[in-house]
Amino acid sequence: MKTEGNFLPAEWVRQSGVQLTWPDCETDWCDIIDEVVPVYEQMAREILKREKLLLVCRDRSLLPQFLQAENERLLIHQMPLNDTWARDHGALTVIEKGQPTLLNFRFNGWGMKFAACHDNQITPTLFANGAFRKGVPMLDFSYFTFEGGAIESNNEGVLLTTSECLLSKNRNEHLSKTDVEFFLKKVFDAQKVLWLDHGFLEGDDTDSHIDTLARFCSEKTIAYVKCDDKTDSHYQALQKMEEQLQTLTDQHDKPFQLVPLPFPEAIYDEDGQRLPATYANFLIVNGAVLLPVYGVPQDNEAVRIMQTLFPDREIVPINSVPLIKQHGSIHCISMQFPEGVI
Repeated sequence: MKTEGNFLPAEWVRQSGVQLTWPDCETDWCDIIDEVVPVYEQMAREILKREKLLLVCRDRSLLPQFLQAENERLLIHQMPLNDTWARDHGALTVIEKGQPTLLNFRFNGWGMKFAACHDNQITPTLFANGAFRKGVPMLDFSYFTFEGGAIESNNEGVLLTTSECLLSKNRNEHLSKTDVEFFLKKVFDAQKVLWLDHGFLEGDDTDSHIDTLARFCSEKTIAYVKCDDKTDSHYQALQKMEEQLQTLTDQHDKPFQLVPLPFPEAIYDEDGQRLPATYANFLIVNGAVLLPVYGVPQDNEAVRIMQTLFPDREIVPINSVPLIKQHGSIHCISMQFPEGVI
């Protein structure tokens, strides 16, 4: 495991806690608030069993009773917010000479698709209010638009991302691919940046965040979304993504072990729009993997595959149909922090 220099720790390293930003009726969840709050409650309970929960909310009086009680693992911070996608407005953490350092980027609502004026201030406000352990520094990169869902790390100096997202308009359009790659290598001390040029999910607002398509599960293993139905609108793009994954190599120029994840059968909203269901949007926590499930036949196979990928962790299925109604899932609503941060 990489221990020197700066690097972006993988999600499976020991964590100090996870951030959630709580939904309320002033967020886009308002119309389905009774559906989505139980999902957040289950997430909160599972996190608190294992590590600290950094909870951002507009008003703590709106929280359920079990989050009102005293709990040494629970840290609540009130502040204005637009929405609840902590993966993308939360701080990223790098390890610098063995110690954690927070990174603050600009969040602009996935290329100015949605208002983010309050969400963009959540990380600086948490830092100013002492939410993180004393002595943990934060570096400001607010001149660079970036989201946590756009990057994956294998913990050994290899980053995985998508060109559709990082090269999209209204993020860092003044920068070339070479510029963006140089920035990522410098900030994360990465040896390699691997770009996927194919793959998408209908209903996705993020411009193909990597965490909806392909995820590192170990230094040498990538789990990825695979579609076998030739009549499905995703088939060709995901086939091309698979072919590209087969060409990628790690920091030692060795190919990765590739593990296909099942493709959930199509789920639609009340207007007939397809929703972006994916099993790739799981969250790794201490001792467990929180896995989105959708009440479809592929759920059981997804659980089985996850157990083979993480044999020493409990696989916890979480009904994520309410989350995909707002076009995200479990990983999108959470941000983990390695040991020493919270």
